[in-house]
Amino acid sequence: DTIVVGRFVGKQALAAVGGSASQIANLIVGFFVGLSSGASVVISQFYGAKDKKNLSKALHTAFAFSIAAGIVLTVVGIFLTRSALLLMKTPADVVEDSAVYLHIYFGGMVFNLVYNMGAAILRAVGDSKRPLYVLIITCVLNIILDLLFVVAFGMGVIGVAVATVTSQVISALIVTVMLLKTREIYVLKINQIRFDRRMLFSVLRIGIPAGLESVMYNISNIVIQVFVNNLGTDTVAAWGTLGKIDAIFWMVINAFAISITTFVGQNYGAGKKERIRTGIREGVILTILINIPLALMLLCIPEFLTSFMLNDASIISYTRDFLAFTGICLFPLGWLFVFRNGCQGMGHTFVPMLSGVLEVSLRVVMVKLLTPYLAFRGVALAEVSAWIGAWIMLMITYWIYQERTDSFR
Repeated sequence: DTIVVGRFVGKQALAAVGGSASQIANLIVGFFVGLSSGASVVISQFYGAKDKKNLSKALHTAFAFSIAAGIVLTVVGIFLTRSALLLMKTPADVVEDSAVYLHIYFGGMVFNLVYNMGAAILRAVGDSKRPLYVLIITCVLNIILDLLFVVAFGMGVIGVAVATVTSQVISALIVTVMLLKTREIYVLKINQIRFDRRMLFSVLRIGIPAGLESVMYNISNIVIQVFVNNLGTDTVAAWGTLGKIDAIFWMVINAFAISITTFVGQNYGAGKKERIRTGIREGVILTILINIPLALMLLCIPEFLTSFMLNDASIISYTRDFLAFTGICLFPLGWLFVFRNGCQGMGHTFVPMLSGVLEVSLRVVMVKLLTPYLAFRGVALAEVSAWIGAWIMLMITYWIYQERTDSFR
């Protein structure tokens, strides 16, 4: 999306798709993904315990919740989009395009949430391959539709939004069919999609803190977006570009975090505590190994990464400095994810949420303190200082928690 918009439409359109609109979309979807992690933990624990009855109740409750939440978010999102953009002080030359993009995006929210929940269920039972295959298919489709709608038909931001929503519809349908057709104990049955009060409470007990953690992080992104918006359209476009580059690296690290949640959840349900310790330790090692090439890319070829999306000298200058800071501090971010998701896999949510509160608080405070003196570089320093502060806090509280309970449960 970003490459097509930046190359074929311009930096105003890139700012519209990657600026305030992106932050609003991430806020909504991030909260639901956090909630779906609650379903993932509950389902993985029942799957590890081979509890077919409760697993089925949790699965159908999770699906009912995703459909209901999608409908609510569609209505709320469409009605509040413009007010939210104005509240964030979005530059006047991108407000209209941002509003159009978000209206279409929220129109497909049910499918977005159904896919995320379905993929979370598959990962919870250890099936990470089929969600990957779905994403490969729909990402290729998204790219083809981007080129068709934006380049061939000249639809601009509307074309990008329609391409995204169409891909989400296809992904939701494929994942749902996978769950309907499976012969495993996690089979989905349309006539059983309903709320079970006890299961809903279990999902929300774990999912709400994770969702709030995501919301707090995305709210801090929105606050930072306001500071960035005040620096001008070029800076907004640079921040939007960085968000896309950053997301690629975050997703690689987060993939290990998701696998840790599933691994810990299943072994917790099966009562295999020593395997949990081993999994956490190896997760840390794996994040170190994967972060070495990622950090080198951020440090050595930042101009190359940015030029894919927008070949503008001033924007490349902004992104180069930012990526250098994040590349240096990528390792504590990986460790933070592993321990945070390990705790969530066991159903413990207080420590991860507390680290999230500290992280977002540091981001906002540091941005407010540094941007008046360092401009966009202050945003970069605020980002990495938040990672390091949250990591240190999580390590200390995690060690105290483990020592006091003398177990890893």
